[in-house]
Amino acid sequence: MSKHVYMVLMLLTALVSTPLLAADTPEPTPWTALSPADQAILKPFQKRWDTLKPERQQHLQQGAERWKKMTPEQRRHARERFRRWQSLPPERKARIRERHERFLAMTPEQRERVRKRYQWFKNLPPERRAALREKWKNMTPAQREAFRERRRERMERQSRRHGP
Repeated sequence: MSKHVYMVLMLLTALVSTPLLAADTPEPTPWTALSPADQAILKPFQKRWDTLKPERQQHLQQGAERWKKMTPEQRRHARERFRRWQSLPPERKARIRERHERFLAMTPEQRERVRKRYQWFKNLPPERRAALREKWKNMTPAQREAFRERRRERMERQSRRHGP
């Protein structure tokens, strides 16, 4: 198993897995209980498998399941994303982790709004995206907070108008 698969599995489990509740603590999984396909994917972990926490074993197994379902193109893309992740400075990684935790703490409705805004932004022409990024970068913290407040008020008005 290549080093890249190991790295991609680590990224997938770190970025996609959600924390388990204490009541849902899984039992340890013996290496021999894994399918041959999972053993092949998780081979870099074989020697220390029994020392991993059951939650970690479960996350790695979930990552292996996702890996098996990926197309070769998706795997290539995942490897590339992981290489980019590895090259980030620690403070940038910490900021990304914090934002991911914030996203996981959102309600499903809030997550959907974030996804829609991201798609809207992603579909803008590159020069418009750059202009918006520059405008945001040049705002003071007070201006950013005022912008967020106006957006919250707009969202509340819309939800009252189109509410349940």
